Amino acid sequence: MSVRHLSSMTWEEVRDLDRANAVVVLPIGAIEAHGPHLPLSTDVIISEAMARSGGELLGIRGYEVVVAPPLQYTPAGFASSFQGTVSIGAATLQSILRDIAGSLAQHGFTTLAIANAHLDPVHLSAIDAFASDPSQPLRVVFPNLTRRRVAVRLTEEFQTGACHAGQFETSIVQAERAELVREELRRDLVPNPVSLSEAIGDGATRFEEIGGDRAYFGFPAHASAAEGVASVATLGAILADAVMESFDGT
Repeated sequence: MSVRHLSSMTWEEVRDLDRANAVVVLPIGAIEAHGPHLPLSTDVIISEAMARSGGELLGIRGYEVVVAPPLQYTPAGFASSFQGTVSIGAATLQSILRDIAGSLAQHGFTTLAIANAHLDPVHLSAIDAFASDPSQPLRVVFPNLTRRRVAVRLTEEFQTGACHAGQFETSIVQAERAELVREELRRDLVPNPVSLSEAIGDGATRFEEIGGDRAYFGFPAHASAAEGVASVATLGAILADAVMESFDGT
């Protein structure tokens, strides 16, 4: 079956969909500092790529997929002191998600899958709380990339937790939007192997507290478009598998 984009459809085309059996995929990212070499929209680019790749796999497997416009504003406290970062409160994010889910349910959709590429802990907790709320009017599928069984499918750098604007994310932006990567800066960036996941566990709340004075961690100089293509395929498979597991009740 096909993958369609909600914003490109007419209302009558939406009306004529088999909405009860369709999956709406909502990409979520942040407008947030990603080093000196990547755009503020990096997370949005990655989440849209995940939505597209996962939607294509679901389409092949017989699902009707509608990709919604991305949600680009969310809690981004770790980068909030860097110019250009836009951060909102967790309660605001949850309210927006509830309203989106309610509107989709009102029009007959029954499943919402979230393609998320932003790993701020406040952001993730807000989505987890929304997705697990039994009062939701539709099925919500949220594959949290920080969960071990999901993370092990991604790259070695991602699994170390040193992956903000590093090799993993830079590779995907190279594959998806190469013209937005400041290559002359990327090639000379020294490794910053600080694990964000460990730092969060130790109570860190800002990039600059843990050696992220330029808002990047990991190994951006090692990035490649080929790795990015492979990572997008894996992200898509993670999303598609989560949707199918949800339908199977697992």
